Amino acid sequence: MLAPLELLSWGYGAGVRLRGAFYDAGWLRGERVEGLRVISVGNLNVGGTGKTPAVLYLAELLVREGKRVGILTRGYGRGSKEPLSFTGRERLPSVEEAGDEPLLLARRCPEARLLVGADRRALARRARDEYGLEVVLLDDGFQHRRLARDEDVVVVDEAVGFGNGRMLPRGPLREPLAALKRATLIWVRASSRPGVEWPPLTAPRVRTLYRPTGWVDPEGALHPPGVLVGEPVLALAGLARPGGFVRTLEELGVEVMGTAFFADHHPFSARELEEVRARAERLGARVVTTEKDRVRLPVDFETWAVRLGVEVLEGEAHLRRALGLAEEKVGL
Repeated sequence: MLAPLELLSWGYGAGVRLRGAFYDAGWLRGERVEGLRVISVGNLNVGGTGKTPAVLYLAELLVREGKRVGILTRGYGRGSKEPLSFTGRERLPSVEEAGDEPLLLARRCPEARLLVGADRRALARRARDEYGLEVVLLDDGFQHRRLARDEDVVVVDEAVGFGNGRMLPRGPLREPLAALKRATLIWVRASSRPGVEWPPLTAPRVRTLYRPTGWVDPEGALHPPGVLVGEPVLALAGLARPGGFVRTLEELGVEVMGTAFFADHHPFSARELEEVRARAERLGARVVTTEKDRVRLPVDFETWAVRLGVEVLEGEAHLRRALGLAEEKVGL
């Protein structure tokens, strides 16, 4: 099976490199939306690096600094092609209309405006002209070079690294490692078991820690991280790399009696959820999930969700520079 995969990987990589060369040479150019600061947040790997928590952290930081903030996103997995715009303080669209990540971002950061659609250049113009936004985060934007950006933040999970270093479908990479030269900031998701081998990089790094900050109960109330210590649970998730979710549950001190894992962004069917519910009853366990997965669950499906937070360990000055924020002054 390796020969066909190698051939497909070579063909995919050749196309990606040719497109990149056209942009690098200036034969293709991204559209610049004057008066709007565009910060791309993306990655080289396919899924599972921790991009959504990074976008959420940056949006919340910008809001706290008094900025008018938007998030431009394709809305992966949604059934509609109509562009959408909303905030968490308005009536939210359905997950079928918007996708799970935009809804999660809107709920967690209701002050930021979500603009969802395939044409992110048009979304950027709307952000400036219709809503008067100052800065937008281009979600999953590293490969979306049709919109010019002021900063390119690339998220790397230390525990995963760059896999086998191969391009799709032979490996996990969307672009060759050489593409990291375009990054202006590397956002590192720290791990106690780092497995990444870094290529030579000139971009500064910000090192971050992802940790559970609480539980959201079936009614939406927030509880402290220790509320379910020792409780038997069944882990339900549709993630690219569910192993990290299991480690988070272990960190929270619950007893993982079983798992029900599906593909990333999986649309759960009524039959699948009934099987999960019945299995949990047999185990005497409660169903727990991630906040992103919970967005795709019916409101009457009872589950607790883990809330993740981000802590910046190193490189905060680099991060503030990338966001166009003044460096924090240390009190005397």
